[in-house]
Amino acid sequence: MADLDKFRRDAEKAFPTNKAFIKSLKRKKKGDLDKVFQQTHVEVFQQTDCLDCANCCKTTSPIFYLPDIERIARALKIKPATFIEEYLRVDEDQDYVLKGAPCPFLGVDNKCLVYENRPRACREYPHTDRKRVYQILNLTLKNTLVCPATLEIVKRIRSLSTA
Repeated sequence: MADLDKFRRDAEKAFPTNKAFIKSLKRKKKGDLDKVFQQTHVEVFQQTDCLDCANCCKTTSPIFYLPDIERIARALKIKPATFIEEYLRVDEDQDYVLKGAPCPFLGVDNKCLVYENRPRACREYPHTDRKRVYQILNLTLKNTLVCPATLEIVKRIRSLSTA
């Protein structure tokens, strides 16, 4: 299992450096940035087992879009309105998010109980392999405080730029 306390300390210590680095990335050639992020994402996730950590599921909530709500409600054999009432709230951005953390669908073994039907945001997390990654650099920085793999991706890319 991941040492999440150590991760939190390391992530918070690296945050100011990562923040400055992310700011500098915004001035880079955008196509090159996608390639570097995607390649580093693949390398890091070849060595990462999310089930060792599940910190994202323990500490944050994805955004639930209507198709996500309908798909999960159908899998749970409940009405979408019941799913919303039981599990979700509307946040300050007017998005549906979980009422609290950890995720109610996180099993004791760190496996997702609705994995095949999980929200799109969970499917794509931590978003470090997407196209136009420059559009979500602030989210990537935020995710360095949540996801050890994201922290490692940013660390590796940072080391490439100083090499």
